[in-house]
Amino acid sequence: MSTQRIKTPCVGLCSTVYGDLVCRGCKRFHHEVVNWNLYADEEKRAVWLRLEMLLVQVMESKLDVFDTVRLRTQLEQRSIRFVPEQSPYCWAYQLIARAARLINQLDAYGVALMPEFRHWELPALRDAIDREFFLLSEAHYERYIAPRFLVEGVESRV
Repeated sequence: MSTQRIKTPCVGLCSTVYGDLVCRGCKRFHHEVVNWNLYADEEKRAVWLRLEMLLVQVMESKLDVFDTVRLRTQLEQRSIRFVPEQSPYCWAYQLIARAARLINQLDAYGVALMPEFRHWELPALRDAIDREFFLLSEAHYERYIAPRFLVEGVESRV
């Protein structure tokens, strides 16, 4: 993944400074936020890949990207930041996150909501996606990262 367009997943809404273990803005773990500038490229790519996989999981359950060329064109025309190497479902997230209040017909962007979400207003859907993305990141932290810190803490005391 290229990091030329977006060098960090940061969205400027960091909650780790308030003690959150998972940032409510970018969904990175607290230690990733703190150490980001120290990470090697492969470490940064691993974080980006995890965030992409979790976001795609959420997005695929809510919508279908049926025309990636149209979606990309619309993003570029509207100067909405996105990472071209990421999944078009991440692009669709950027579209909804940045323009939910401005979009009248999502299909004009190459995106269609799943039937169970077609009655939702886009700002409400955006908020639900963000909450689910955060909860998945938090669950990933609890399952895979927190136990390692607990073990490392115990080992260092022995």
